[in-house]
Amino acid sequence: MPRFVTSDEVSLHFYDEGTGRPVVLISGYGQPADDWALQWGALRGAGYRVVSLDRRWAGSSDRPPYGLRMSRGGQDVGELLAHLGLDGVLLVGQSMGASHIWAYAGLHGCARLAGIVSLDQTPRMLNGSGWDYGFYGLTEENLGTFFLSPENVFDTGHGRLWQDPLELDARIRAAGGRGAKPDITADTFPLLFDHVCQDWRDVVARITVPALVVAGDQSQFWPAGHAQATAELSPLARAEVVPGAGHAVHVDKPEAVNRLLLEFAAPLG
Repeated sequence: MPRFVTSDEVSLHFYDEGTGRPVVLISGYGQPADDWALQWGALRGAGYRVVSLDRRWAGSSDRPPYGLRMSRGGQDVGELLAHLGLDGVLLVGQSMGASHIWAYAGLHGCARLAGIVSLDQTPRMLNGSGWDYGFYGLTEENLGTFFLSPENVFDTGHGRLWQDPLELDARIRAAGGRGAKPDITADTFPLLFDHVCQDWRDVVARITVPALVVAGDQSQFWPAGHAQATAELSPLARAEVVPGAGHAVHVDKPEAVNRLLLEFAAPLG
């Protein structure tokens, strides 16, 4: 399995298959790179080189007791691109993976990129101060305790029912992945807390490559209107809403997401 060692001595695993323009896939909180198995075939079949990263504390990557912050995640993405010598990259992230992309762009700009795709991730998770597209019920007043209660994370009372984990795991394996069991432990809560404190809207406003912001209209975590509100921050961005999809839009409606990815990637060259 291909791996590389980061500048802070963490070994990260990734998949790298296919040829053509590189598409780099970054998974959400606790999810392995195999979470993208339902996209692999469509992307490789259309002539793209597909790289999927196991972020630190996910999949087959190391689990160090440090670096659990979004800035380090953005740096990890940058070091992966440098390690592979990739340019003209389409960066695709779902949930926290999309925030890793904004962290990367904030640190390094868009020189290596051809485009960015964010799948169901609001750029600001806190509600208030003129922003109503954050995590349901999360405000500055309850930020310190909100995510200490698991039901606040997984049962917001909004959106579609979550897919059965065993059924989803079987679908991922059938598509060539090793399974999609998440690895969420108290050890990674510092990363989650850092994640919810961020506001990436200024980064979005300064991008220099096209961006596609996708929402699931049945997201369990935030209103689908975040996609349009985010796209309005940059003249290079546009929004799409996937009907019937929850937060895990790429596994809820893989055919729709694959179509959007390929349509967005095609004019990038």
